[in-house]
Amino acid sequence: MNSESESSAAVARLMAAGVIIHRADTCVIEAGVEVGAGTVIEPYVQLLGQTSIGADCLIRSFTVIENCTVGNRVLLRQSCILTDSAVADGAKIGPFAHLRPGSEIGEDAHVGNFVETKKTKLGKGAKASHLTYLGDADVGEGTNIGAGVITCNYDGVNKHRTHIGKGAFVGSDSTLVAPVTVGDGAYIGAGSCITKEVPAGALAVGRGRQFTKEGWVAARRARAKAKQ
Repeated sequence: MNSESESSAAVARLMAAGVIIHRADTCVIEAGVEVGAGTVIEPYVQLLGQTSIGADCLIRSFTVIENCTVGNRVLLRQSCILTDSAVADGAKIGPFAHLRPGSEIGEDAHVGNFVETKKTKLGKGAKASHLTYLGDADVGEGTNIGAGVITCNYDGVNKHRTHIGKGAFVGSDSTLVAPVTVGDGAYIGAGSCITKEVPAGALAVGRGRQFTKEGWVAARRARAKAKQ
């Protein structure tokens, strides 16, 4: 049986079991894929390998899932790529999210647009909503990861892990240089570079102090004009 007929057979099997597949002719679904009843699959989705998807999910267009386990009531928004990962019940992924191998996304967690994870565990209700890289990281329940946060996991030779506790807040555009630990309930100020342990309940800020020189622009332009 060729790949096209294999996909057609899988589509027919799933639809008979209560899966809703829009524009089934545009989807690629391999023979080993299982999907629960009530799940909706939009056009141009690829479900590959030994992928298992639960009931009452929504898989939006252009998403590619390979060798993954996806729970019930999961929302996968447009253009997500998931490989060798697990997503628990009620999680929301994307759009344009990339779950690389070893990602474990917890119940009701949120991985938002242009977020990439690799060998990372995101706890129940944790959020990484925008423009973030989480590599070799453990993120506790209810923790909020701000926009542009990066776990710096590679020192040029070896990979190292970042541990972030429960209920923590990591401000936007922060970098966490692994190996490093952030305790439960800790806060990290936006724009920080964190290289040392942050105790539970502490505030860590790792950035230069702002200074302001009023009138600097006018003076610079005057000097430039004088040289002409």
